[in-house]
This record gives sequence, structure tokens and C-alpha cells, in this order.
Amino acid sequence: MTSPDPFAVLGLPARADLPDDEVRNAWRRIASATHPDREDGGDPARYAEASGAYTVLRTAWGRSEACADLTTPPERAIPPPVIGDVRPGLSPWRLAVLLPARVRHGRPGRLTVRMAAAIVVALLAWHSGAGTPPIAALFTGIATWLALTARGDLAPPPGR
Repeated sequence: MTSPDPFAVLGLPARADLPDDEVRNAWRRIASATHPDREDGGDPARYAEASGAYTVLRTAWGRSEACADLTTPPERAIPPPVIGDVRPGLSPWRLAVLLPARVRHGRPGRLTVRMAAAIVVALLAWHSGAGTPPIAALFTGIATWLALTARGDLAPPPGR
């Protein structure tokens, strides 16, 4: 995808709370006009760009990620490597650079409460006197819970 703004590619406003149908309809409108299988040959480059934008924006999580990427100052943003049409995940380096901006533009209060709860439960597990395997399982469960629930706190709230 050549455009850094997938919302602009599909002609949509840059909002995390866009409904799935609106994103899908925007992509279908562009795809039907530019598909390479059209009699006139379509516009393969525009079709590929729209397909890439749709891939990023097709889920609510993807839309919130794209909004967060747009709010990151350009001097802090590190472009991901381009590998075909696949958008790679966050590398540890990219996450370390983007994390402060994500926390600031996300929901820092909720993230703090989640992390405090995880620390309290981990300390309770540590002091419970249980053997090593149960404590390891609890720590794994706490880390999994934190990873799955906290990622929503790193994206801008809907309507922002």
C-alpha cells in the first residue's frame, strides 16, 4: 500500500468507530470500478491499493490501530517492511517506539487499573505458598489476560 492513510484510500473519514458495512461498501465500490478483470482492464494499481486498505480496516481493531498510527507523530513513526501485500505485525522495535504515543492517545487510566490488578493478583499468587507449576500457570494466565484486554486500551477511544 503506497498511501499511509488507508481511510483516505477508501474515501472514508479517519474514525475508529466506523461500522463494518460502511468500510466493506467503500471497498466494494472501488473494487467494482477498478478490478483487473473488467473489460476495460480496470486499474490494477488502484485495486491493489484499495484491497490493502480494506485489509487494514476490515475489523474494528484494525481501524483503531490505523487511527492510532495516524495520530503518531511522523518523526516517531517507523514504516514496516513491505513483504508482498501482507502488512507485517508490530516488531518489538516498532512497538517500543509507538507504545508511548499509543498509551497517551488511548485510555491510560484503564490501562493503569488493568496493570495494577495484574500486579496485585501476581503478588497474591506469589505469596500463596503454592508450588512452582501452579504459580507459573497463574503468571501465564495473568499475562495472557493483560495482553488480550490491554490492547484495546492502547487504541484511541471511539469517536476520537
